[in-house]
Amino acid sequence: MAESASRRMTAEERRVIFASSLGTVFEWYDFYLYGSLAAIISVQFFSGVNPTAAFIFALLAFAAGFAVRPFGAIVFGRLGDLVGRKYTFLVTILIMGLSTFIVGLLPGYAAIGFAAPAILILLRLAQGLAIGGEYGGAAIYVAEHAPHGKRGAYTSWIQTTATLGLFLSLLVILGCRLSMSKEDFESWGWRIPFLLSIFLLGISVWIRLKLNESPLFRKMKEEGTLSKSPLTESFARWSNMKIVIIALIGLTAGQAVVWYTGQFYALFFLTQVLKVDGQTANILIGIGLLLAVPFFVVFGTLSDRIGRKPIILAGCLLAVLTYFPLFSALTHFANPALEAARENAPVTVVADSGTCSFQFNPVGTASFTTPCDVAKSALAKRGIPYDNEELTGEDEAHILVGNVVVASFDASDDPDGARRESFEATLSSVLTSAGYPASADPDAINYPMVVLILFTLILYATMVYGPIAAMLVELFPTRIRYTSMSLPYHLGNGWFGGFLPTVSFAIVAATGNLYSGLWYPIVIAAMTFVVGLIFVPETKDRELHPEGS
Repeated sequence: MAESASRRMTAEERRVIFASSLGTVFEWYDFYLYGSLAAIISVQFFSGVNPTAAFIFALLAFAAGFAVRPFGAIVFGRLGDLVGRKYTFLVTILIMGLSTFIVGLLPGYAAIGFAAPAILILLRLAQGLAIGGEYGGAAIYVAEHAPHGKRGAYTSWIQTTATLGLFLSLLVILGCRLSMSKEDFESWGWRIPFLLSIFLLGISVWIRLKLNESPLFRKMKEEGTLSKSPLTESFARWSNMKIVIIALIGLTAGQAVVWYTGQFYALFFLTQVLKVDGQTANILIGIGLLLAVPFFVVFGTLSDRIGRKPIILAGCLLAVLTYFPLFSALTHFANPALEAARENAPVTVVADSGTCSFQFNPVGTASFTTPCDVAKSALAKRGIPYDNEELTGEDEAHILVGNVVVASFDASDDPDGARRESFEATLSSVLTSAGYPASADPDAINYPMVVLILFTLILYATMVYGPIAAMLVELFPTRIRYTSMSLPYHLGNGWFGGFLPTVSFAIVAATGNLYSGLWYPIVIAAMTFVVGLIFVPETKDRELHPEGS
């Protein structure tokens, strides 16, 4: 055992890690293009609704890919336990790459109406199904090649792929932005990164065709000990099902929200709330990612020495304790004018709370026309934080900007939109006079501090994500490992993590508080810390055998 932990990595092991990781980088690149371009996609495909609803709708379509990931985990997990790891994640990358390429060709809402978002969502669902089978296959494939005592180090390279895929997508997007005007990029240039994925797909398939099957799976096949019913063994037997539940609540749910907060919510917060230019925000996130990526391997390797559990739970606890001050500092250093205006001239929506709607209508069937809804919609559109105050007496609903009153109105009596246009122009003028910026001033951004904060948020993600693959592999028996570990991972990352941007931004839009969306990841991470501390076993010293874990 000591010899396995101390020996050098063989050429075959290096090839396995490189091939699995590189193919997975390309797959995550495909998946994250959509998230990085959500603001543009909301205009291209969801222009039939108001801008706030359109962006939430775009995030919901992004989340749709996450919603089906558990189903992909079941379908491809079963396939992986029945026919093998290699061929299963070869199929997943084909589905992923072709779906992404088609997005680059898909006409927008202006050309084909509601068919555009409908087809887009179908493609996102296909991508989500593919990702549901991809991660488990790659992680298991590497872990089953790794010597005892080095599974954390070896599988941590797989953990870097999601971040590297995101980084690659940001790099390609940035290159396209710099090579053309903003108007051209938002009109047609955004399609180029999607179309380029066809070349990445070709490289990935070529690499994966050269791989051999996992040695543990080959041995089970030779000995005739493969599971005949991996779904039944995984989920219909309480001895294994309870481990699935504990892995979800005590590991992957918290890991997911910390990971997505650090890498996606931070990006959306910069662009949608703090109004930092998209290109600048992508560069800042890219630098933070580049600085933090090595720590996936650092924490994965460290988990081979001190254990997986303490590192993962420490990342969750740090997130719970520091998210509010970190995001508050992000506002201070990225858009100080917004912070100053908030202090000098706070904005308050004064309205009857009974007339205020939760403005989340992804299908665009409802109209928000009450004076309260009109006021909140206008403020959300500008990214202006506000407080809520109950209307008293005979007053009409209005917005207070410092001491200045801006009366709202009932938009149901505004057929041509003239009153709304006049209202928004008046409000914009008052907000500008009060010092509220329409966008973050590039000259006022403290770039080193913003990068430091983003690096810290991503560092938490490396703590929870670096050791998680090895731990999930070690929790479950080899014969049903693909099926068993894929479901809790993708329930956690697909549902708890994937819906984070949508839920958090809907909360912010409803409350007017810039930071209220952080309650979602904080509560989930706190839950994982408590459950993980009590119920999750340490796994670093477990042996992997063909007949069990």
